[in-house]
Amino acid sequence: MGVPFLGCDCPVCTSSDPRNTRLRSSLLFRREEVRVLIDCGPDFRAQALREGLARLDVVVLTHHHADHIFGLDDLRLLMLRQRRPMPIHARPETLDTVQRIYAYAFDGRDTGSFKPTFELHPVPDDTTVFDAAGISIRPVWAEHGSETVLGVRVGDFAYVPDVKRFPPESMQKLAGLDTLVLDGLRKRPHTTHLGLEEALAVIAELRPRQAFLTHLTHDYDHGVDEASLPDGVRLAYDGLVVPVAG
Repeated sequence: MGVPFLGCDCPVCTSSDPRNTRLRSSLLFRREEVRVLIDCGPDFRAQALREGLARLDVVVLTHHHADHIFGLDDLRLLMLRQRRPMPIHARPETLDTVQRIYAYAFDGRDTGSFKPTFELHPVPDDTTVFDAAGISIRPVWAEHGSETVLGVRVGDFAYVPDVKRFPPESMQKLAGLDTLVLDGLRKRPHTTHLGLEEALAVIAELRPRQAFLTHLTHDYDHGVDEASLPDGVRLAYDGLVVPVAG
């Protein structure tokens, strides 16, 4: 969620605390030389420059909303440098949307300029672990309003940035976590996202060692609100680095 909100002069949007400046939710998973990007929103270029990202092995998309896929064209220079298409793993309907929005990348026409090239890998169900550049990812289905989205589990780490409800079988797949990064959009309830109380209830049921709330609106003043959270629960912020075992 982009904060400051456009045109807003609330205390959070005008805060000098850098943790209250939030680009769209995304995650870069690093293991030795492997780089896996989870979601590629319209802020990807700024995020990549901030982190000094010079290469990328694979992209995983949780779903097809604009704030999660509208940065894919900016991958073209990484593809040019790496001289190969960029693999993308996602649910089939997400890949369909990518093909529709980035039709020029798939039409085969020579326009005289370099176009991004994507290698699409559907994740058809949540029963099979898939390989992303040598990293085993366990898909976890979640409900984001009327949409089914892809949460990801890597070892004892899980990332689910947009969710309103977990089916019981998905809660079972999230058992035994060390670290959970979870949607906690705002303090009030929302129709398609977990509100704060709902997110804390999920965390209390799953009991990870630590949890981070992400996809945060300007409801949250980082310096004020993090102090009121239960032990082991924190607010995520841009540039946060979380060590993951295994």
